[in-house]
Amino acid sequence: MAKPKKTPRPKAVTPKGFRDYFGTEVSERKHMLDQIAEVYHLYGFEALETSAVETVEALGKFLPDVDRPNEGVFAWQEDDSDWVALRYDMTAPLARVAAQYRNDLPSPYRRFAMGPVWRNEKPGPGRFRQFYQCDADTVGAPSVAADAEICAMLSDTLEAVGIPRGDYIIRVNNRKVLDGVLEAAGLPDTEECAHVRGIVLRTIDKHDKFGDEGVMALLTEGRKDESGDFTKGAGLATAQVDLILGFVNGRQDSNATTLDRLGELVGAAVTGQEGVAELREIAELLEGQGYGPDRIVIDPAVVRGLGYYTGPVYEAELTFEVTDEKGRVREFGSVAGGGRYDDLVKRFTGQAVPATGMSIGVDRLLAALRATGRIGSKAQGPVVVTVMDRDRMSAYMEMVTELRQAGIRAEVYLGNPKNFGNQLKYADKRESPVAIIQGGDEAERGVVQIKDLILGAKIAENASLEEWKDRPNQYEVPRDQMVAKVREIIESYS
Repeated sequence: MAKPKKTPRPKAVTPKGFRDYFGTEVSERKHMLDQIAEVYHLYGFEALETSAVETVEALGKFLPDVDRPNEGVFAWQEDDSDWVALRYDMTAPLARVAAQYRNDLPSPYRRFAMGPVWRNEKPGPGRFRQFYQCDADTVGAPSVAADAEICAMLSDTLEAVGIPRGDYIIRVNNRKVLDGVLEAAGLPDTEECAHVRGIVLRTIDKHDKFGDEGVMALLTEGRKDESGDFTKGAGLATAQVDLILGFVNGRQDSNATTLDRLGELVGAAVTGQEGVAELREIAELLEGQGYGPDRIVIDPAVVRGLGYYTGPVYEAELTFEVTDEKGRVREFGSVAGGGRYDDLVKRFTGQAVPATGMSIGVDRLLAALRATGRIGSKAQGPVVVTVMDRDRMSAYMEMVTELRQAGIRAEVYLGNPKNFGNQLKYADKRESPVAIIQGGDEAERGVVQIKDLILGAKIAENASLEEWKDRPNQYEVPRDQMVAKVREIIESYS
């Protein structure tokens, strides 16, 4: 009789596109989220926590024309009828909440939300299928004062988490200005021009990647990439291309001259004139609050998301240089963005509801702070109370309780205490600053041994024998002075 096949053991691997986060990383993220929430709360925004799962119908954006609606999202069918999915951002759930509770919420409704989102997309270097977002939005405020406030709050938030002025810039543009430029170029927002306008929007979105030459090719005859693949162009005339490139490169020496240049480009297009007027009002409001061009500028080169937003758009970029995984020096780039999206809630209510907001990529912002050395040093672990005698566990527990009550992070070693060396190795692995030792002899004399593990490591690395003798890293103190000595050692390294 054949033996039954053994069930193979599961592989201990992280799913593709996901990763695990340990101690310091989790603590750093929590600290940053707390800092961001403090700024949002200061501005009068209220926290909102929604389910990680939404109906695919409510998400809307990723509904494909196939039988299984899971393109871009992680979706599954519920009860043989409804499809649900993990949220792909924080904005779609907000639109659902604003519609569902519209009779109960204040108007305008100011909320912030923080948490993981999921994208069913191809992962890559630094690109994961689960990541954190941190959003703040105002729903029900038609005035661009709400947009100006979001930009000011974004500036304050970046500085609060440790990005100093001069290391970032917030760039502001307006979808209406682009619409005006396209209208002036003979591409009005009509059904007949929809296809070509779509090509133009996608093309200018790639300006930072392809530059003027690549954009010009895509707007005219087409472009051949390095692999030889050819992308058909929009077929625009030279005058049309010049107008569109003039818009993308329209930033001047000051906000005032930039706005004058945009006014020239949109000409008599009413929508474009509205957009320029909105940008002018935003610039004046921010200038009046002290947010000058050293922090926030009007820049038509901000083109990301223009197909989604209906008015002002903004993007926060970090301007310092870092070295990427291929050893190339480059600017760190975008860490946050947002804009006005007056049509999103309309999907549920049938009525236009003005809304504007931003989203901060928390993981990218953390990566930026690590790249500049502003965070990322090894976190200090807990004090470890070693176990010399199993029968005296209650005494060791009493010690650790005293330390905790004094606000000192501490733990008793709970592994096999037979090999004392392993206890000290454990403390080293935990990045513990101090180990406490009390055997039977010390207990009889009413003392404890306190081992300064940080100094011990430094001495072991660098010190000569004479220096070792002159700089002991272990102290014997009376039992009732244990907490004071431990605090003294820890504070000497803070």
